[in-house]
Amino acid sequence: MKERMPNAEILFLYEAKDTNPNGDPDAENRPRMDYVGRRLLVSDVRLKRYVRDYLLARGEDVWVRTREDGSRTDADGRLEELKALYRQETGKETGAKKKDLDPEFLAWYLRRFRDVRLFGAVLPIKAEGEAKGGTGQFVGPVQFDWGYSLHPVEVYTATIASQFAGRTEGGKGEHGTFGKDHRVHYALIAFWGRVSALRAERVGLALEDLDYLERGLLEGLLEGSTTRSKVGQTPLLYLRVDWREGFRPLGDPRDGLRVRPEGGKAPEAIRSQADYVLEAEGLSERLARYREAVERVRLWQHPGLKVEGLSLEGVRVEEVGF
Repeated sequence: MKERMPNAEILFLYEAKDTNPNGDPDAENRPRMDYVGRRLLVSDVRLKRYVRDYLLARGEDVWVRTREDGSRTDADGRLEELKALYRQETGKETGAKKKDLDPEFLAWYLRRFRDVRLFGAVLPIKAEGEAKGGTGQFVGPVQFDWGYSLHPVEVYTATIASQFAGRTEGGKGEHGTFGKDHRVHYALIAFWGRVSALRAERVGLALEDLDYLERGLLEGLLEGSTTRSKVGQTPLLYLRVDWREGFRPLGDPRDGLRVRPEGGKAPEAIRSQADYVLEAEGLSERLARYREAVERVRLWQHPGLKVEGLSLEGVRVEEVGF
């Protein structure tokens, strides 16, 4: 019997050591912060970028990307490039003179882009004559909330020097320049995501796509964090709860987690996995409450992560190979 697409909840944890997981361009690229709760923030866009780059590295095309030569384009330009490619591949028109894009083109578009089947997309539609322009939207069946650290963190700033001259006119290019480097010492970052079977059906999301999502999160994070500002990030926990039918009010699974520092350290003084235990009793209680509604749990845990109180008794558990 063909396995059906489930409604699901996703919990994804990773660590960030002496790095900048998601710089804020409006704040001199400092790590994004909730300054009231002193928690590090990471946008869902940043997380999806790791998955998209993982797909690109395996020869797949994605909707949100730069050109092959590294230059950037906007959504209008990207759509026009795809229309030309569609005409070249199929010999058919895309409905360019209609307000709405041709259904055959849209079907081709969805088949081509796994990232759209996962996360959705907004397509620009140009104005024609007196008709106004607009957008066409595919709502992605997989959505993530913003990620945040499960404990308070501190941002530190260092001054870095460059050997390249900052100015070259008037004989002032003889000396190097200085810049600021903003990072966090350590953060255990947690994301909550949700999969909608109904929206999956509308865009043709397949179970194979969810497999790519898992690999994109686990492997994609490692592959993507190989730049100077991103290095130091490692996946620590992936847990997906598939519901038998519908959804259950499990709520944010991160509310059932707590970081307990060891050795009398303050939460801000955590510097590695050795400095804390992740308590998961609250999450276990939530899962036990809806145990009968759980079809299965897919789980991967880093061997170095110390977790206490995570009980999946009575639930079918599939280990994610990684």
